[in-house]
Amino acid sequence: QVQLVESGGGLVQAGGSLRLSCAASGSIFRINAMGWFRQAPGKDREFVASIRGSSEWTSYAASVKGRFTISRNNANNTVHLQMNSLKPEDTAIYYCAAAHRRVMSSPDYWGQGTQVTVSS
Repeated sequence: QVQLVESGGGLVQAGGSLRLSCAASGSIFRINAMGWFRQAPGKDREFVASIRGSSEWTSYAASVKGRFTISRNNANNTVHLQMNSLKPEDTAIYYCAAAHRRVMSSPDYWGQGTQVTVSS
């Protein structure tokens, strides 16, 4: 089993920045891709960004490309999401996710989520 714990959410004004972190523990050897999803009130959970195992290959949703950057530190099993130029529409609960496969289409593990609120 794999456990994911997020940190770094909070309240920020539009145009500001936040950095989310996710620490993985447990059966780390089973993980390939890691990433982030988000869910706003009344909306479905949506993909934000992902990064593959050791290749540093990344993927972003169109709505965050150029503003968000995902990175990964395999030495301490963490993944980060640097969020710049935040907009009110980025307000959501952000979930860390991990998958056995190289793609993040259907994650195998989820964190508990961290709230990000962007005020206008």
